[in-house]
Amino acid sequence: MLTDTAIRKAKPKDKQYKLYDGRGLLLLVRTSGSKLWHYRYRYEGKEQTLSIGAYPEVSLAEARSARDRARADLRAGLNPAITKLRRRAEAAAEQRSTFEVAAREWFSVMAPTWRPRHAASVLDSMERLVFPRLGALPMRDISPQMVRAAVLDIEKVRAKEIARRVRQRISAVFIHAIACGKADMDPAGVIKAAFAPVPTKPQPAIIDLTDLREMLSAVEITPAHGVTKLALRFLALTAARPGEVRLATWAEINGDGWLIPAERAKTHKEHLIPLSRQALEVIEAVRPISLGSPYVFPGARWIMRPMSENALGYLLNRAGYSGRHVPHGFRSSFSSIMNERNPTDRAVIDLMLAHTPSNRVEGVYNRAKHMARRKALAQEWADLLLEDFPPAAELLFLPRR
Repeated sequence: MLTDTAIRKAKPKDKQYKLYDGRGLLLLVRTSGSKLWHYRYRYEGKEQTLSIGAYPEVSLAEARSARDRARADLRAGLNPAITKLRRRAEAAAEQRSTFEVAAREWFSVMAPTWRPRHAASVLDSMERLVFPRLGALPMRDISPQMVRAAVLDIEKVRAKEIARRVRQRISAVFIHAIACGKADMDPAGVIKAAFAPVPTKPQPAIIDLTDLREMLSAVEITPAHGVTKLALRFLALTAARPGEVRLATWAEINGDGWLIPAERAKTHKEHLIPLSRQALEVIEAVRPISLGSPYVFPGARWIMRPMSENALGYLLNRAGYSGRHVPHGFRSSFSSIMNERNPTDRAVIDLMLAHTPSNRVEGVYNRAKHMARRKALAQEWADLLLEDFPPAAELLFLPRR
C-alpha cells in the first residue's frame, strides 16, 4: 500500500508509470511530473478506469474514500463512471436551482390564483427585498440564520408587517421547492417563532348609531365632488369594502341587487348585496353623471376611470374624522349596531359582510342565502342610518370642493 512519503518521493521518468495502492486504486506518475489517481475495475466483463483527481489536490485518504464509494456502486450493480457523471450533473443542477429560480417557479404556479394587483405586489417584494440578498444562492445553502438576517434588515428599513409578509412568502417558496425535490427544509418556517407577533390594530370606526348619523351628516355637508358624497353614502348603506364600491360597474347592478364578481371579491367568491330603497336612490342619482362610463362612481376628471382610491378617506378627514372613522369602518359600524339589535341574526349579518365562517365545514356546507332576511336587514339599516336625511339627489347640489 502507498504512503504519503512514497508518493511525494515519486519522481517523473522517461515514461509514465503507476504506483499501486490496492483494490484497484493506483497513482499514475506522468513524465511532466503530475500525479493522477485512477481506479481500475471491471463492469459487465469489461475493464474500465475511473479518474479520481490529481495529487496533492486529492489526498491519499480522499482517493481511498473515492475508491470505496466506487466499489459500493459496483456492489449495487452501478457503473462508477456513470454514477460520477450523474452526481456531477445533479450538483450542477442544484447550483442552477437558486432561490430566485425556485421563487419564480412558485410565483408562476400561484399567480393565476391571485388578483393581478396582489400578484404584482408579491413579485415586487421579492425582486426588491429578497432576490438581491438570497436570489443567487442555491436553495440547500440557505440557512435559517441567513433568512433571519434578511428579514431583520427588511424590518429595520421598512416595517414589521412588511417583514412578516416577506418571511411568509420565503417560507412558501421553500415549501414548494421541498415538494419538487429542490430543498430539504424550510429555513423561513424554522425562524417564525423568533419574531414577536405583529399586534393588529382595528381600523377606526364609530359604532354608536347616534354618533354615526352625526358623522355622516357632517360629511355630506363638507364641500366635495357630488359623486364622492354619493359613493360614501352608498358605502355606508351597503357596508361593502371601499375598493368594491370604488370599482363597482354598471354591469354588476341588476334590479335591487349588486353582484360583486369573484375576481373582485376578497374571498374570491361572488357576493350578492341586496340594495335598500335608499341605496337604489343613490344609484339613480349618480346615473346621469356617470352616463357613458363603465363605473358607477367615476373619477372627477376622467369619466372612463374609477374614482380616486383615496377620495373617500380624504372626505372623512376633511370633515374632521381623521383617526376616528375610515371608509372601511362602516363595516364595523354595521356589524356592531345590527348584531346588537338582531342578536339571532349573527350568521346572516356575517353573510351580508361576506365574512368567511370560522368553521370551515360550515363554510362549505351552509349554502343558505337567507336572501329575504338579508333584504329586510339591509332596509332596516338604511332606515336607521338615513332617517330624516335629504334624498340622494340633493347631495349633488350641496357645496362642491
